[in-house]
Amino acid sequence: MGNRKKGALLLSSIAISNLGEWAYFIALNLIVLELTQSPFAVSILYILSPIANIIISFWAGSWIDRLNQRRMMVFLDIFRGGCVLLLAFSSSLLVIYVVSFFIYMANAVFTPTSMVYMTKMVPETNRQRFNALKNFVQSCGFLLGPSIAGVLFMIGTPEMAIKINAFALFSSATLLFFLPTTMVGEREMIEKVSFHVIKKDWARIYHFTKSAKFLTVIYLLFSGVTLLMSAIDSLEAAFATSVLGLSNSEYGFLVSIAGLGIVLGAILNTIFSKNLRLGHLMSGGAFFTAVGYIIYATSHQFTAAAIGFFLLTFAFSFANTGFLTFIQEEIPNEIMGRFISIFNVFESIGIILLTIIFGIGAQLISLQFTVIIGSIILLGISLGILYNVLKTRNNQMGII
Repeated sequence: MGNRKKGALLLSSIAISNLGEWAYFIALNLIVLELTQSPFAVSILYILSPIANIIISFWAGSWIDRLNQRRMMVFLDIFRGGCVLLLAFSSSLLVIYVVSFFIYMANAVFTPTSMVYMTKMVPETNRQRFNALKNFVQSCGFLLGPSIAGVLFMIGTPEMAIKINAFALFSSATLLFFLPTTMVGEREMIEKVSFHVIKKDWARIYHFTKSAKFLTVIYLLFSGVTLLMSAIDSLEAAFATSVLGLSNSEYGFLVSIAGLGIVLGAILNTIFSKNLRLGHLMSGGAFFTAVGYIIYATSHQFTAAAIGFFLLTFAFSFANTGFLTFIQEEIPNEIMGRFISIFNVFESIGIILLTIIFGIGAQLISLQFTVIIGSIILLGISLGILYNVLKTRNNQMGII
């Protein structure tokens, strides 16, 4: 099977599941809100995801690196599709929480598994362009997903939108089934994943991070960017309505502008992928993402906030493409699943803690001041990425 056909199948699988996930995400929020009339009950869905990440990522990498990644992705898509379908027929809040928790655990395994598979399947010379196309596909889902969900709500019910998501996941699994295995020429390691094996895997990753200091520093700094973005974004709706005084329709338009920034950034990434070095993408993208957040955080009207939103999503599209390509080049395939999963444990803990801290700060101090402080810290981290990239000067990796 030709590389282009394989890439097209994989991107199609990503696009279909991504569109379905947006419809599912919005629909599930509405179903829980309708059942309980409680915003707190909806917020529990957001808390379940990082908790599931912590529990499953602790040991999932040990399986991911030892088994057939394509087969795991097919199974996880079918498993998630079955769970989502079960949600469409449930009216019990407890069942919804439990099933959603299993879906989030499957998501926590699927993400690093797909990263390992893509790294093995896509030739090194094409990875940057493929990652740019992947960002484009996902950003289109960010724009089109809520619109499709809205149409489904108009002609049907939230339950119907959830069933569509189940169908999307089954379709994604079907497309993945036609992709080649990455285990050809390799030995699939069937080894009982015991506590001893997990402990040994953690020790191996620890020693690897000590030997690959530049990779570790950049990965940690980008994790910091992700954590702060998640914490700031958790206050987004409150900031738009309370500080900026936007109506629901104006806030929706603001989110659409952010989506436009992602799409445009992904398109330019794809066109100029061969001319953009990873160091420029990572450092420049992270820096202007932070600048966008500062413009947004200090704004008092729609226009300034829209400029900040557009800039931060446009710039992050470049940063994300550079970072994905960088870790694919610097982390050995045989330990990538363990590396990503182990770091996911700490990222999830950080997301929970920072979200709570920012929520308390917004409540006790000031909503806008909390967002401004978060944006300034984000700028400091982006300057740390820029400093380390310039300091390293490793032309072989294409950093400078």
